[in-house]
Amino acid sequence: MPEFIFREKLYQNPVEFALDQIGGKWKMPLLWRLKDQTWRYGELRKDLKNITHKMLTQQLRELEEDGFVHRKVYAEVPPKVEYTLTQRGLEAIPIIENLRNWGLKRMKEEGVI
Repeated sequence: MPEFIFREKLYQNPVEFALDQIGGKWKMPLLWRLKDQTWRYGELRKDLKNITHKMLTQQLRELEEDGFVHRKVYAEVPPKVEYTLTQRGLEAIPIIENLRNWGLKRMKEEGVI
């Protein structure tokens, strides 16, 4: 497959592109939590104990920009913001589930669990 450029970044193959979209430490865990319900920002922050405010905000913005997450802001005080998966986000869930199952299998093989 030939190299291609997307948003001013050079990619070598579709796997690299896909991992840039949903890879990293926090994007898949965020998508996984959103698969069954809508979450508010504070709920996500509380549930993902080791994520910083800056990182959570950045990751949610990137997921929104890439079309995986919908952000709904309510005009009230204090501000209320909810996050839900889009159709693109829902399409990523089976991929994440396969990685999760493979990871669990590997953990069992290594005696971690």
